[in-house]
Amino acid sequence: MTGEAVKALLRRLQELQAERAEAYRLFEEGHRAYLSSAPHYDFPRYRQLVHEITLAFSGISREVLLIAGRLRDQLARPDLAHHLARLQEREQEKLQLTAQLQLARQQAQDQPDVDAHQQEVRELKHKLIKTIEAISEILQDLKYDSEEVE
Repeated sequence: MTGEAVKALLRRLQELQAERAEAYRLFEEGHRAYLSSAPHYDFPRYRQLVHEITLAFSGISREVLLIAGRLRDQLARPDLAHHLARLQEREQEKLQLTAQLQLARQQAQDQPDVDAHQQEVRELKHKLIKTIEAISEILQDLKYDSEEVE
């Protein structure tokens, strides 16, 4: 019974990660549309998108933390709960870097002659890639450590 409960929670986590991926896709799509509205940016529309994305990520994070709590407290799997805590930290970092990158892209677009803006975009992209790689590693660790549940 415990094994089935763990598997069900991990399936739900996969669904939540897919929801997160879709939210990022919508966030990037909305930001591209925002940048294309230059020089008279449609900031109210972009602000609304940021609000909606923030709500989506907040709901996903709350549910991931509930799953981690159940794994730790009810199902005696603190190892899996630890992976989820690490995942949440990296996902928060990814969201912050994504927002910083969007701002840097706008600055680079608005001031194309300022090399520092282009450099900042490159640096943030690199940090974002490293964070995404770390998230992938955590998900692999989670998969590996949960295989004994099979």
